[in-house]
Amino acid sequence: MLIILKVIFAVTVACIAGYSLITKNFEFQFYMIFFLSLMILVMGLEEFKKEQKIRGWISIVIFLFILIVSLAGFLLN
Repeated sequence: MLIILKVIFAVTVACIAGYSLITKNFEFQFYMIFFLSLMILVMGLEEFKKEQKIRGWISIVIFLFILIVSLAGFLLN
């Protein structure tokens, strides 16, 4: 289940990034950052399942930071 979510989020991020690069329209950048944070959250949960707690906590902290950045972008834009 986590692998499927990670692939879905990765494809979403790649599609938004590709669209932005091709059209030079960066208004969806905050959505890309949001989905990137969700992908990192899923990766952190996978690390917890592998019993690698330090990597899991680092991923959770990175997820929270990127989530705050994307939410600030949503609210300020």
